[in-house]
Amino acid sequence: MRKVFQEELTQVGDQLVEISRLVSEAMHKATTSFQVADVDLAQDVIAADARIDFLQNSLDERAIDILALQGPVASDLRMIVGSLRMSASLERMGDLARHIAQLARLRYPSNVIPESMTETFNRMAELDQEIADKLTVLLESRDLEVARDILKANTAINDLHLSVFKAIAAPEWTESPATTVDVALASRYFERFADHGVSVAQKVTYLVTGAWQPNATEHS
Repeated sequence: MRKVFQEELTQVGDQLVEISRLVSEAMHKATTSFQVADVDLAQDVIAADARIDFLQNSLDERAIDILALQGPVASDLRMIVGSLRMSASLERMGDLARHIAQLARLRYPSNVIPESMTETFNRMAELDQEIADKLTVLLESRDLEVARDILKANTAINDLHLSVFKAIAAPEWTESPATTVDVALASRYFERFADHGVSVAQKVTYLVTGAWQPNATEHS
């Protein structure tokens, strides 16, 4: 019975990694479609989000069955409950990648953002791609140094997000209301994607250490 239980736990972990890989792929494609106004790539991201949703539901059902039938305790219980929470964060990251792709599709053949903001958003895209890639590594390795890297990338994105809102609130901002809304929404999507990545990193840290310290990855 214990062997079957451990196999089920392994399958939950494998599903988390699979979802994370799909989220990473979605974010790479979404940011590219956003940067170069590629409507076909944007549509790929939008269509593929259903697969992420399906896998999240499948993982949650498996985890709930384990809770109901196996009665896990201690570290195993942390693993199951943590997996439920991490799958929710990963699913939301998939949604945010889809939102970015939807913006690209909405404004095609034009770019979503004005040229003056290109450098800022290119950097945000690069950081979110880094977070997405590192999450998969973290879920496979549980290396807390990777978790700390994710926190650092998130801090950089927060700074960029703040700079975007300062720019659109400045007197010299002359873009149209529609462009202003697009810029604000896009920045929020990039920023929230990173926040959910941090949430996953913190939960992995908890699984490894057994102590809930939300800022541990940032200060250790």
